[in-house]
Amino acid sequence: MRANVRNTHMTIAFIGLGAMGQHMAANLLRAGQIVHVWNRNPGPVRLLSARGAKPAATAAECGIADVVFTMLADDNATREVMVNGGVLDAMAPGSIHVNMATVSVAFAREMAALHVEKGVGYVAAPVLGRVDVAEAGKLNILAGGSDELIARVQPLLDLMGQKTWRFGEAPEQANAVKLACNLTLACAIEAMGEGAALAGAHGIPPANFIDLITSTLFAGSPVYKGYGGMIARQAYSPAGFKLSLGQKDVRLAVEAGQGKNLPLAFGDALQAVLKEAIDKGDADLDLAALGKNAARRGGMN
Repeated sequence: MRANVRNTHMTIAFIGLGAMGQHMAANLLRAGQIVHVWNRNPGPVRLLSARGAKPAATAAECGIADVVFTMLADDNATREVMVNGGVLDAMAPGSIHVNMATVSVAFAREMAALHVEKGVGYVAAPVLGRVDVAEAGKLNILAGGSDELIARVQPLLDLMGQKTWRFGEAPEQANAVKLACNLTLACAIEAMGEGAALAGAHGIPPANFIDLITSTLFAGSPVYKGYGGMIARQAYSPAGFKLSLGQKDVRLAVEAGQGKNLPLAFGDALQAVLKEAIDKGDADLDLAALGKNAARRGGMN
């Protein structure tokens, strides 16, 4: 059941209307919220404006909102908009910034400190789910921050996700969990890709191998079924999760481990594998193209 937040009297802004963000903002609009929107590329702004969103001429204009959501590509893009772009300076004390992007643990810690200086609340709320899941409002949201701040924005999170998972009072804890999830995801995809390549090298169609493991060893797993199906069909475009973004997330996971003196052997190996795929021109393909890369090593593409 969706929360009824029509009478909360909170003004909302959403910055970052890429493949994920535009659907998340659309779900807020669909629930009757008034949403101010800004994006570097104006195309999604026009689309959402036709559905009732309030376009902002600059990112800083979004700082008038009680709650500012951001869904930007990485640390640098978030810093450029929130800090250099003046959004944080424009936000009033007591307002809340909810950062839903996958960013580094160090950056999340830095942002939390900056927000404390400004008297602005900061919640980390990265998400699990691809574009179709975002469109359906069924994301899993990983939330880090104070209970009071998360409680204030929870009705809005409920409009974008099926469940909010709480991970600590420090915002960066939620980002650490999201990086751990994406590291695990990338490991699973690389394992499937190598397994399919091994079967293929011995004359077994990769699709047959994928059908076997998704019906037995990993039955019921949406990751193995979804990404495995893409490997079986060699369907790597359009990308729901670009391989280049997967590379970024694995790098951030390794860095998060280093920050706690925790070596990540699979993470180190995956960094080399992802670089190999990107050097071969796969950066804009889906992360499932790790399967293509594994087969290419054996000359099977």
